Amino acid sequence: MKILIADDHALFRDGLKLTLEQLDSGAQILQAESYETAEKLLDSKPQPNLLIIDLDMPDQSWQEGLDMLKNKAPEAHIVVMSAIEDTKIIRQAMEKGISGYISKRSDSKIINAALKLVLEGGTYLPPVLLENLNTPNLLSESGKGQLTARQFEVLQYISQGLSNKQIAYEMGVSEATIKLHINAMLKALNATNRTQALVNAQKIGLI
Repeated sequence: MKILIADDHALFRDGLKLTLEQLDSGAQILQAESYETAEKLLDSKPQPNLLIIDLDMPDQSWQEGLDMLKNKAPEAHIVVMSAIEDTKIIRQAMEKGISGYISKRSDSKIINAALKLVLEGGTYLPPVLLENLNTPNLLSESGKGQLTARQFEVLQYISQGLSNKQIAYEMGVSEATIKLHINAMLKALNATNRTQALVNAQKIGLI
Protein backbone atom coordinates (compact mmCIF):
# COMPACT_ATOMS: atom_id res chain seq x y z
CA MET A 1 0.00 0.00 0.00
CA LYS A 2 1.20 3.49 -0.85
CA ILE A 3 0.17 6.42 1.34
CA LEU A 4 0.73 10.17 1.04
CA ILE A 5 0.51 12.30 4.19
CA ALA A 6 0.10 16.04 3.58
CA ASP A 7 0.40 18.17 6.72
CA ASP A 8 2.46 21.25 7.52
CA HIS A 9 3.51 19.94 10.95
CA ALA A 10 6.49 17.58 10.72
CA LEU A 11 6.01 16.12 14.20
CA PHE A 12 2.42 15.18 13.41
CA ARG A 13 3.45 13.57 10.11
CA ASP A 14 6.11 11.50 11.87
CA GLY A 15 3.68 10.39 14.57
CA LEU A 16 1.05 9.45 12.02
CA LYS A 17 3.66 7.52 10.05
CA LEU A 18 4.30 5.33 13.10
CA THR A 19 0.56 4.72 13.47
CA LEU A 20 0.22 3.80 9.80
CA GLU A 21 3.12 1.35 10.05
CA GLN A 22 1.07 -0.51 12.66
CA LEU A 23 -1.74 -0.72 10.10
CA ASP A 24 0.57 -2.00 7.33
CA SER A 25 4.22 -2.63 8.12
CA GLY A 26 5.04 -2.78 4.41
CA ALA A 27 3.36 0.50 3.49
CA GLN A 28 5.31 3.04 1.46
CA ILE A 29 4.66 6.38 3.11
CA LEU A 30 5.38 9.72 1.44
CA GLN A 31 5.23 13.06 3.23
CA ALA A 32 4.38 16.56 2.04
CA GLU A 33 4.32 19.80 4.03
CA SER A 34 1.96 21.65 1.68
CA TYR A 35 -0.59 21.22 -1.08
CA GLU A 36 2.06 22.28 -3.59
CA THR A 37 4.51 19.62 -2.43
CA ALA A 38 1.75 17.01 -2.49
CA GLU A 39 0.93 18.00 -6.07
CA LYS A 40 4.57 17.62 -7.12
CA LEU A 41 4.77 14.17 -5.50
CA LEU A 42 1.60 13.07 -7.28
CA ASP A 43 3.02 14.28 -10.58
CA SER A 44 6.34 12.49 -10.17
CA LYS A 45 5.41 9.26 -8.37
CA PRO A 46 2.98 6.39 -9.01
CA GLN A 47 -0.46 7.10 -7.62
CA PRO A 48 -1.00 6.34 -3.90
CA ASN A 49 -3.84 4.20 -2.59
CA LEU A 50 -4.55 6.60 0.24
CA LEU A 51 -4.13 10.34 0.78
CA ILE A 52 -4.31 11.70 4.33
CA ILE A 53 -4.43 15.47 4.40
CA ASP A 54 -4.77 18.35 6.81
CA LEU A 55 -7.23 20.96 5.55
CA ASP A 56 -5.42 23.92 7.04
CA MET A 57 -2.17 24.33 5.12
CA PRO A 58 -0.81 27.82 4.37
CA ASP A 59 -0.16 27.72 0.63
CA GLN A 60 -3.78 27.66 -0.59
CA SER A 61 -7.36 27.31 0.54
CA TRP A 62 -8.49 23.84 1.54
CA GLN A 63 -11.26 23.91 -1.07
CA GLU A 64 -8.76 24.52 -3.90
CA GLY A 65 -6.24 22.10 -2.42
CA LEU A 66 -8.75 19.31 -2.01
CA ASP A 67 -10.08 19.77 -5.55
CA MET A 68 -6.53 19.65 -6.89
CA LEU A 69 -5.71 16.43 -5.03
CA LYS A 70 -8.92 14.76 -6.23
CA ASN A 71 -8.04 15.67 -9.81
CA LYS A 72 -4.45 14.47 -9.47
CA ALA A 73 -5.34 11.20 -7.73
CA PRO A 74 -8.87 10.28 -8.85
CA GLU A 75 -8.59 6.62 -7.82
CA ALA A 76 -7.16 7.24 -4.34
CA HIS A 77 -9.11 7.24 -1.09
CA ILE A 78 -8.83 10.72 0.44
CA VAL A 79 -9.15 11.16 4.19
CA VAL A 80 -8.99 14.49 5.99
CA MET A 81 -7.29 14.46 9.38
CA SER A 82 -7.76 17.84 10.99
CA ALA A 83 -8.12 19.71 14.26
CA ILE A 84 -11.06 21.60 12.72
CA GLU A 85 -14.34 20.31 14.18
CA ASP A 86 -16.69 22.87 12.67
CA THR A 87 -19.60 20.75 11.40
CA LYS A 88 -20.22 23.14 8.49
CA ILE A 89 -16.66 22.70 7.22
CA ILE A 90 -16.80 18.93 7.78
CA ARG A 91 -20.00 18.72 5.74
CA GLN A 92 -18.47 20.83 2.96
CA ALA A 93 -15.44 18.53 2.85
CA MET A 94 -17.61 15.40 2.80
CA GLU A 95 -19.68 16.85 -0.04
CA LYS A 96 -16.50 17.00 -2.13
CA GLY A 97 -16.41 13.22 -2.05
CA ILE A 98 -13.76 12.40 0.53
CA SER A 99 -13.84 8.99 2.18
CA GLY A 100 -13.49 10.12 5.78
CA TYR A 101 -12.90 12.95 8.21
CA ILE A 102 -10.89 12.10 11.34
CA SER A 103 -10.23 14.41 14.27
CA LYS A 104 -6.58 14.87 15.17
CA ARG A 105 -7.62 14.26 18.77
CA SER A 106 -8.54 10.65 17.98
CA ASP A 107 -6.36 7.92 19.48
CA SER A 108 -4.44 5.48 17.30
CA LYS A 109 -7.07 2.74 17.72
CA ILE A 110 -9.80 4.95 16.26
CA ILE A 111 -7.51 6.19 13.49
CA ASN A 112 -6.58 2.65 12.45
CA ALA A 113 -10.18 1.45 12.56
CA ALA A 114 -11.35 4.45 10.52
CA LEU A 115 -8.65 3.94 7.89
CA LYS A 116 -9.41 0.22 7.65
CA LEU A 117 -13.05 1.09 7.04
CA VAL A 118 -12.07 3.53 4.28
CA LEU A 119 -9.71 1.07 2.59
CA GLU A 120 -12.50 -1.52 2.58
CA GLY A 121 -14.68 0.91 0.66
CA GLY A 122 -16.60 2.48 3.54
CA THR A 123 -16.92 6.08 4.72
CA TYR A 124 -15.92 7.35 8.17
CA LEU A 125 -17.89 10.18 9.75
CA PRO A 126 -16.63 11.81 12.96
CA PRO A 127 -18.78 11.68 16.11
CA VAL A 128 -19.03 15.50 16.17
CA LEU A 129 -20.92 15.37 12.88
CA LEU A 130 -23.20 12.55 14.03
CA GLU A 131 -24.02 14.42 17.23
CA ASN A 132 -25.12 17.47 15.27
CA LEU A 133 -27.20 15.87 12.54
CA ASN A 134 -29.84 18.30 11.32
CA THR A 135 -32.12 15.41 10.40
CA PRO A 136 -33.38 13.69 13.57
CA ASN A 137 -34.14 10.37 11.88
CA LEU A 138 -32.55 8.41 9.03
CA LEU A 139 -35.13 6.32 7.19
CA SER A 140 -34.29 2.80 6.09
CA GLU A 141 -34.85 1.69 2.49
CA SER A 142 -38.24 0.26 3.33
CA GLY A 143 -39.33 3.49 4.99
CA LYS A 144 -40.52 1.54 8.04
CA GLY A 145 -37.45 1.67 10.20
CA GLN A 146 -35.50 4.70 11.30
CA LEU A 147 -32.25 5.43 13.09
CA THR A 148 -31.82 8.13 15.66
CA ALA A 149 -28.58 10.10 15.68
CA ARG A 150 -27.30 8.02 18.61
CA GLN A 151 -28.15 4.73 16.89
CA PHE A 152 -26.35 6.00 13.77
CA GLU A 153 -23.30 6.82 15.92
CA VAL A 154 -23.37 3.27 17.32
CA LEU A 155 -23.58 1.93 13.75
CA GLN A 156 -20.45 3.91 12.83
CA TYR A 157 -18.53 2.48 15.79
CA ILE A 158 -19.67 -1.04 14.89
CA SER A 159 -18.37 -0.49 11.36
CA GLN A 160 -14.98 0.28 12.94
CA GLY A 161 -14.98 -3.08 14.71
CA LEU A 162 -15.44 -1.76 18.25
CA SER A 163 -16.96 -3.96 20.95
CA ASN A 164 -19.98 -2.93 23.05
CA LYS A 165 -17.62 -2.05 25.90
CA GLN A 166 -15.47 0.14 23.66
CA ILE A 167 -18.52 1.86 22.15
CA ALA A 168 -19.89 2.54 25.64
CA TYR A 169 -16.55 4.13 26.60
CA GLU A 170 -16.45 6.31 23.48
CA MET A 171 -20.04 7.49 23.97
CA GLY A 172 -19.83 7.87 27.73
CA VAL A 173 -22.77 5.57 28.49
CA SER A 174 -23.28 2.09 29.94
CA GLU A 175 -23.01 -1.15 27.99
CA ALA A 176 -26.69 -1.76 28.73
CA THR A 177 -27.56 1.47 26.93
CA ILE A 178 -25.44 0.42 23.95
CA LYS A 179 -27.27 -2.92 23.80
CA LEU A 180 -30.59 -1.07 23.68
CA HIS A 181 -29.33 1.14 20.83
CA ILE A 182 -28.06 -1.92 18.93
CA ASN A 183 -31.34 -3.82 19.32
CA ALA A 184 -33.29 -0.82 18.03
CA MET A 185 -30.82 -0.32 15.19
CA LEU A 186 -31.06 -3.98 14.12
CA LYS A 187 -34.84 -3.74 14.02
CA ALA A 188 -34.74 -0.51 11.99
CA LEU A 189 -32.32 -2.03 9.47
CA ASN A 190 -34.21 -5.33 9.24
CA ALA A 191 -31.11 -7.16 10.45
CA THR A 192 -30.57 -10.03 12.86
CA ASN A 193 -26.90 -9.34 13.64
CA ARG A 194 -24.15 -6.72 13.33
CA THR A 195 -22.78 -7.99 10.03
CA GLN A 196 -26.17 -7.96 8.35
CA ALA A 197 -26.83 -4.47 9.75
CA LEU A 198 -23.62 -3.21 8.16
CA VAL A 199 -24.47 -4.82 4.83
CA ASN A 200 -28.00 -3.35 4.84
CA ALA A 201 -26.69 0.07 5.90
CA GLN A 202 -24.17 0.07 3.05
CA LYS A 203 -26.86 -0.89 0.55
CA ILE A 204 -28.92 2.19 1.42
CA GLY A 205 -25.93 4.51 1.68
CA LEU A 206 -25.86 5.08 5.44
CA ILE A 207 -22.17 4.15 5.64
